[in-house]
Amino acid sequence: MDTRAMVSLQTNNPTPVALDKQDRIIASIDVGTNSVHMVIVRIQPTLPAFTIIAREKDTVRLGDRCFQTGRLKPEVMDRAIAALRRCQQLAASYQAEKIIAVATSAVREASNGREFLLRVQEELNLTIDLISGVEEARRIYLGVLSSMEFSEQLHMIIDIGGGSTELILGDHYEAKFLSSTKVGAVRLAAEFVTTDPVSEAEFHYLQAYIRGMLERPTEELKSCLNNTEKPRLVGTSGTIEALAAIHARQTLGFIPSPLAGYEFSRSDLEQIVYTLAQLDRHQRSQVPGLTEPRSEIILPGALILYEAMTMLGIEVITVVEAALREGIIVDWMLSQGLITDRLRYQQSIRQRSVLKIAQKYQVNLTSADRVAKFALEIFDQTFDILHYRSQRDRELLWGAAILHNCGIFISHSSHHKHSYYLIRYGELLGFTETEIEVMANLARYHRKAPPKKKHESYQSLLSKDRLAVSQMSAMLRLASALDRRQIGAVQSIKCNFYPELRELHLILTPAHPSEDCALELWSLNQKKEVFETEFALNLVTELAA
Repeated sequence: MDTRAMVSLQTNNPTPVALDKQDRIIASIDVGTNSVHMVIVRIQPTLPAFTIIAREKDTVRLGDRCFQTGRLKPEVMDRAIAALRRCQQLAASYQAEKIIAVATSAVREASNGREFLLRVQEELNLTIDLISGVEEARRIYLGVLSSMEFSEQLHMIIDIGGGSTELILGDHYEAKFLSSTKVGAVRLAAEFVTTDPVSEAEFHYLQAYIRGMLERPTEELKSCLNNTEKPRLVGTSGTIEALAAIHARQTLGFIPSPLAGYEFSRSDLEQIVYTLAQLDRHQRSQVPGLTEPRSEIILPGALILYEAMTMLGIEVITVVEAALREGIIVDWMLSQGLITDRLRYQQSIRQRSVLKIAQKYQVNLTSADRVAKFALEIFDQTFDILHYRSQRDRELLWGAAILHNCGIFISHSSHHKHSYYLIRYGELLGFTETEIEVMANLARYHRKAPPKKKHESYQSLLSKDRLAVSQMSAMLRLASALDRRQIGAVQSIKCNFYPELRELHLILTPAHPSEDCALELWSLNQKKEVFETEFALNLVTELAA
């Protein structure tokens, strides 16, 4: 392993530090169910490594939603926006070049979650990416990898958040199992705890509910192990750090700083759970090592950890302090090509995830590769002429082209609509929810009717993403037509634009001299109307001389 790529985590500096001219300052924000949490890091691209230079955390409780409607409450959204504004100001004081923000369980599940993200965009000019549960788990895995040495040994990772619990299994390269379950400290406290101290009946119901929810992910994780493998369990999150702090105060008389590497046993945790269950909220807030806000939700969180350790057959847990926020930074470094040795397997996660879904739904990959090649050739040859789409859009076009026909796995009839649902809910890794939605829409509109405002999945996109879908789905229609028979009749294409005529000539080079590509030319002429309308031109198709 190339240890030069290891990430160093250091304590906060009280004031901005002097930078090497090659260093870069990046901030990442996790908009969670319980809190808005930001880290600001200094990235040293030549190592590559990053060092945390500042942190900011506000407990805003986005998970405290309206019980009847499931909507985020106005006052809670106001608190979150105020916290995000403070994060922006702190990041600006450190001259951060970029803020990468993601939202998780609470926003993901709220019926007005996207309205909240749009409001943040309008009021703060800050884009927050919504990520799925498994994508959250993957980035947590990257964060943990950045802060500890796995030595190629299998590790289990548990992260107990406000709205969900992530369970992960991996070595220093690959995450072999990723899961996200809707049990979290804030969620359970709000839905199941009404007595204070908790009554015996509520305690046992809560315990049974947690066991039921964790049964499937724990069994699936264990199925990934053979009989001889004994993975180490590491835990990250405010809940686990708080439990470690309580244990440290009881056994050592002080709280180690940092807590990373601290261990406590399941039997010790059982005693802590029993003690917390006897206390009311005020008494819990007085427990050494526990803050007042955390005291409201610590019991459900502690019970989640205890049941998970019991069901996994684990006796000891080790605390690691890096989590989603650090994983966001690592994921960004991977996307920028700043990490090439260590984690190189993770670098291609988006492409591998698309191909995995393609294999799952028995996509003809030979044909899909050709369609993707033609789509990207049209994209590249018309860039700066007909469109100004980004590299990110180019990658989404590739993914949609590979998967555009995956709906045939369900039924050939209306398979473009089936493709939308298989992509949208296929748990693609490495992508935000918006990026997955764009890819799904691209596949949805590669045939039949073009995008329309009355289509809910299309209308829910931001205007810039709707434009991306309109333009690139028109390209995908042509690319699909170019492989009409799925035999590779067309070897390559060339686009010539004549602005004075508003004409784009699409010239096909056959794979064999005897091939006339008649069916491909016919199919292009059948499908070109959407492309012509979108770009306000005439499309002329012809064979190369």
